[in-house]
Amino acid sequence: MKQVKVLRSRPSPYVFRVEWALELKGVEYEYIGEDLFNKSDMLLKYNPVHKKIPVLVHNKKPIAESAVILEYIGEKKYFGGEEIGMLDLAMGWMTASFGVSWSSKK
Repeated sequence: MKQVKVLRSRPSPYVFRVEWALELKGVEYEYIGEDLFNKSDMLLKYNPVHKKIPVLVHNKKPIAESAVILEYIGEKKYFGGEEIGMLDLAMGWMTASFGVSWSSKK
């Protein structure tokens, strides 16, 4: 079981930004698909206020809202490696728009 989970639903640009940041940091994560019309107990538990995706769960600690998640991922103290910023995420989106695959997931 991985210590990082992402509750998500496709297609969501907010989720894509979070996944791209995790890929940039080299963090292995488990993704958990959500049906937004039939929200799971896990989503309601980890994001009881807004009940929206994405939600990052790191060591059983939930972090909601994509901007907050990106800030959390970008800091060195949580996942090590280089800090990442919005420019790194923007460049990743540009490569993705040209059809370059960035995901290690098949």
